[in-house]
This record gives sequence, structure tokens and C-alpha cells, in this order.
Amino acid sequence: MIAAPPGVRVYLACGTTDMRRGMAGLAMQVQQVLAQNPFDGAVFAFRGRGGGLIKLLWHDGIGLWILWS
Repeated sequence: MIAAPPGVRVYLACGTTDMRRGMAGLAMQVQQVLAQNPFDGAVFAFRGRGGGLIKLLWHDGIGLWILWS
């Protein structure tokens, strides 16, 4: 199990996101649209058009993770 540290911030991107985007595309969206740093340890959540897919982007201090469900 992967657990985020206590007190981690979670940002929810409003609207829908193109779920074909990978780590680089989602990190770029975090920087340009949300005006946040994707490498500061926060979790960024993105929702697909149909609502059946959610992607999370998280930097754990070592590397960038993309998790989807």
C-alpha cells in the first residue's frame, strides 16, 4: 500500500481532463492551469469526461507518480 504523508494537500482539477495525458501532460496542466508546482508534494486529482476514470499525480520526494482508477 502506498500512503501519502500526513497533512498532504489534495487539489481537485475542475472540469474534465483528457485521460490520454501522461505524467508530462498532467504536470504541464498543473503548472499552467492550476498555477501550482507539481513537485511540491501535493496530490493533484483529474477526472475523465465520463467520470469513470480518475488520475492522481503525486511527487513523493524521489519521483513523480501517476495513479489511476
